Amino acid sequence: MSTPRRLLLVNGPNLNLLGTREPDIYGTQTLADVEAVATGAAARRGFEVRAVQSNHEGVLLDAIHAAREDCAGIVINPGGLAHTSVVLRDALSGVALPVAEVHISDVRAREEFRHHSYVADVAVVHVTGEGVAGYATAVARLIDVLSGQAEG
Repeated sequence: MSTPRRLLLVNGPNLNLLGTREPDIYGTQTLADVEAVATGAAARRGFEVRAVQSNHEGVLLDAIHAAREDCAGIVINPGGLAHTSVVLRDALSGVALPVAEVHISDVRAREEFRHHSYVADVAVVHVTGEGVAGYATAVARLIDVLSGQAEG
């Protein structure tokens, strides 16, 4: 069976507010812009994207579990769940797909509680502080990992 050429794009809580939420930190681009950037970057490499955003952790967990069936990897901006959710980390680890963690802002330059990510140790790619463009970086680097060309 061949490896699927699809990535799951997961955006966690509050990312639906992009464009209006703290534009001095997150910019003015919207979630639709994020999805377009990721989809475009994937398409340039022959991949497609299935996108999910939810403010409900269980919805995100279900989408991650389902990715085992038809995705080659996961690009995730867990939002605040990065700093609080062991179950999100366990879901990502449990599906055994390569993961790229992306954050729009530089979380290490913000409040101390944002410096630790439960997702970090299961991700093979880490992109922070590049704004929405970071999604294209994360997609490209994850596809490189999938292709055996580079590691996170």
